[in-house]
Amino acid sequence: MAAKREPPDRICLGVVAGAHGVRGLVKIKSFTETPGDILAYGPLSDEAGTRRFEITLKGLAKGAVLAAIAGIGGRDAAQALKGTGLYVARAALPAPEDEEAYYHADLVGLRAEDREGAALGRVTAVHNFGAGDMLEIAREDGGELLVPFTKAAVPEVDLEAGRLTLDPPDETLVESRAEKNDD
Repeated sequence: MAAKREPPDRICLGVVAGAHGVRGLVKIKSFTETPGDILAYGPLSDEAGTRRFEITLKGLAKGAVLAAIAGIGGRDAAQALKGTGLYVARAALPAPEDEEAYYHADLVGLRAEDREGAALGRVTAVHNFGAGDMLEIAREDGGELLVPFTKAAVPEVDLEAGRLTLDPPDETLVESRAEKNDD
């Protein structure tokens, strides 16, 4: 029997997408349901939790949050933060209201199995390209798949056991671009 999987203690709420203007504002891609809520759960820090960011919301533009970060005074300093994940302690977040709602961080790392329990791979990322969440699965055979995160394609998620069941219709499976280039 596999050991109980512990959820991550820090959750990424967004990432600095780059500089905005010349005065040190940053664009933040927010992963919260309402983009401006990225600041609603307390102080944000880097992935390790060693650098804390004092962030002031300045506005929204084209789906991004525009913000000032204390100590960042110019475009170059703002641009240097590009790619920095903004994390909050998991304890600061509410539990999902729906039993079939999950934080993306809880899904990454889960074993993907078929209905018979055979290992298919592991979830490496959750993406949303505008039409709903997609699970990126690193397959046991070395390839990758994108699977829609729907009840039909993923009928069971068992966070405690560290696994999910895949049963997607064949036409919903999308091979990774790298795998297609190998053919």
